Formats: sequence, structure tokens, C-alpha cells
Amino acid sequence: QVQLVDSGGGLVQAGGSLRLSCAATGRTFSSFRMGWFRQAPGKEREFVGAISRSGGITNYADSVKGRFTISRDNAKNTVYLQIHSLKPEDTAVYYCATSTVVSDKAGEYDYWGQGTQVTVSS
Repeated sequence: QVQLVDSGGGLVQAGGSLRLSCAATGRTFSSFRMGWFRQAPGKEREFVGAISRSGGITNYADSVKGRFTISRDNAKNTVYLQIHSLKPEDTAVYYCATSTVVSDKAGEYDYWGQGTQVTVSS
């Protein structure tokens, strides 16, 4: 069993930055790949990016490449999502999740955080 707690969201003006955090407790954090997803009102949950167990490999959705950076600190059981140059279309609830496979599909992720709201004003 893994528990994930997302935090760091808020209301930000366009062009601003945020760092989201996802703290894990329970089973060994470093044994999981970690992903970030987001869901805007009325839309399906969308893959944002993922990071390997060691943190050495990341991959991102094309829509966020160059603006979003995922990192992790296995000693702190925490994964981060740094977001720069925020746009109104980034407004969504952001979720972290665990996986044991390389995937951008929500169905391949097992444990989920509760989500943190990011709202970007224009």
C-alpha cells in the first residue's frame, strides 16, 4: 500500500511558476516510477510526464515540454513537478501517481494522490 499526498497548487498569474510536491508513505518509494497527470474541468485526465525510479530518466507530454520539469528525492520520498511560464490552459487539478511500467496511460498507474488545484489567471 502507498499513500500519496499532493501539494503546492494555487492561483498564479500567467507567466508565473509553481512547484508541486507529492509525498509518499508506505511501500518503498524508490521501487516505483512516478507520473504526473492533470485534469481540467470537463476533460479527461491527461498525462503530463513521468520519472524513472532513480530519477535519471524523464519524459513529458509534448504540450508541456520545455516548461515542466519532474524530479524526485528518494531520500525524502517525494516527487516534484516544477512548472514555468504558466498558461491559462494549464489550469487543472494535478495528480501524482505510481507505476511499475513505462506508460502514459492513467490505467497503468496504481496509486494516486488526492490532487492539487492549479489555477492560472490571464
